[in-house]
Amino acid sequence: MGTIFPTAAPDEALNSEEPLTCDKALAPDGTEAYDAIVVGAGLAGLVAAHELSLAGKRVLILDQENRANLGGQAFWSLGGLFLVDSPEQRRLGVHDSLDLARQDWATSAGFDRDEDHWPRQWAEAYLEFAAGDKRRYLHDLGLRLTPIVGWAERGGSGSSEHGNSVPRFHLAWGTGPEVVRVFREPVEQAESAGLVTMGFRHRVDELVVEDGGNGDGASVVGVRGSTLAPSHTGRGIASNREEVGDFELRAPAIIVTSGGIGHNFELMRQYWPAERLGEFPQTMLAGVPAHVDGRMLSIAEDAGASLINRDRIWAYTEGIENWNPVWPNHGIRIIPGPSSLWFDAEGNRFPAPNYPGFDTNRTMKTILSTGHDYSWFVLNESIIRKEFALSGSEQNPDITKKDWRVTLDRVRSSDAPGPVEAFKRFGPDFVVADTTEDLVTGMNERSRGPVIDHDHLVDQIVERDRQMDHTFSKDAQVQAIHNARNYLGDKIVRVQKPHKILDPAHGPLIAVRLSLLSRKTLGGLETNLDAQVIGASGTPIPGLYAAGEVTGFGGGGMHGYNALEGTFLGGCIFSGMRAGRSVARSSGAGRTASEDEAAEVDRAGR
Repeated sequence: MGTIFPTAAPDEALNSEEPLTCDKALAPDGTEAYDAIVVGAGLAGLVAAHELSLAGKRVLILDQENRANLGGQAFWSLGGLFLVDSPEQRRLGVHDSLDLARQDWATSAGFDRDEDHWPRQWAEAYLEFAAGDKRRYLHDLGLRLTPIVGWAERGGSGSSEHGNSVPRFHLAWGTGPEVVRVFREPVEQAESAGLVTMGFRHRVDELVVEDGGNGDGASVVGVRGSTLAPSHTGRGIASNREEVGDFELRAPAIIVTSGGIGHNFELMRQYWPAERLGEFPQTMLAGVPAHVDGRMLSIAEDAGASLINRDRIWAYTEGIENWNPVWPNHGIRIIPGPSSLWFDAEGNRFPAPNYPGFDTNRTMKTILSTGHDYSWFVLNESIIRKEFALSGSEQNPDITKKDWRVTLDRVRSSDAPGPVEAFKRFGPDFVVADTTEDLVTGMNERSRGPVIDHDHLVDQIVERDRQMDHTFSKDAQVQAIHNARNYLGDKIVRVQKPHKILDPAHGPLIAVRLSLLSRKTLGGLETNLDAQVIGASGTPIPGLYAAGEVTGFGGGGMHGYNALEGTFLGGCIFSGMRAGRSVARSSGAGRTASEDEAAEVDRAGR
């Protein structure tokens, strides 16, 4: 016996948890009711469902959480999108090209394995999308961008090594919730039209595999799982796992879009690349909700799927404990400008190019090589006002709410943004002091081991400050600050005018303890460019598709070892789009919608 939830207006069904029981997932004419079952209601799943509904296909979306979590992790994101040679870049004097983006991607990814065949193909296809149709595709759905392009993962090691040569981080006007909205609304319209059915609180535990008897070997023909007890928790809050029933549902195509392993520290520890980055940290904050558990990876593997590049994990080095948490062990990432001084747990300044915002994995390795799992920013009030952004839609209410007046007021303000001020006041990782003695005392009170020597720390700050009397310097970080301000976007909103950190006019002094923060899975289910999951034999498994983070954002890891930022949402959109379109045109498609239903969805999409 299976259970699905009734179709209802989205606002009415927001907290509806009463299941509708059905004995068979069949349409009235005896065919299967669904052309596809999408496992996971995150961004990639919504995009796939959107494309399928545009083609008039019937879709069932299953998710272990409630409707309040529709859109998954994307809702919590800052909404950064990687674009190449965009109008926004050109208006700021940035000269980008597909060739330059290819160069940056190749040097960052470092593809070096036989199993990187499909990841390479996905990387090339994604770059062409980012330089071509991506902006128009999103614009036609109603998404707009802010005018300033951010410069993330700057590298700093040379033109032939990791990093973005130019700014490419385009911020969605409305942040993550707006990226979700432009796909959620047409899917909800398709739901009202009867093309999409939402099955919340349905946890898939098994992919149904059968021998098709056609010489092609085993095929995936459906899903089995457990119906979970109703949950009325808000978005991101951990929900119960009480099982109240079970289900089995079938369709010609199953699309897995269940996300990564970011809150499953046991799996992260198992696959953590200690030889490449250092030992797994004793303390790590969770950058994603508790439901990001990676369960579907092993479930798909049990059905014969190929899992590759599992050791490619993307975690951040600038995590701070959320003083007002939503999920367990909730951490927030600081997106820093280049001016803060970065010290290890013992108070030693990191060597070049371990500067804020430059090279995540290199700095991760440097931190863990010290034998400690945390580090320190030291800065002052002037720097934090302009250079501290907090990742997350809820930490940027002005942009999330699309309020230009408040956004411009923040840019012009002499104060730090409200959320940053709240962390300064309530965050357990922040030390604010008028003197270096009080600053170091506060740092040692928050130590997880070593004691920082005051004179040693101050001597290093003074050495740096002596380099600030000219517009030129032998200090590579000071050079990087001047370089950043040569880019108009950074000069306007991102990088403070160079000054001495110990100058009282720029005080008080601030220190921030930084923990490691989980985030993304850069490996996963191996897929071809039609989003078909590759089996152990090296050929596609009939009936099984995947998209989003569960595929390493495409192919089983299109980023390789490093991410250039703004590529996670884009990877979900691109892979979800390809999966939906691939299933829609597949020869084995099941029952299609009536002309009236298809027309209604088409009108909603326009």
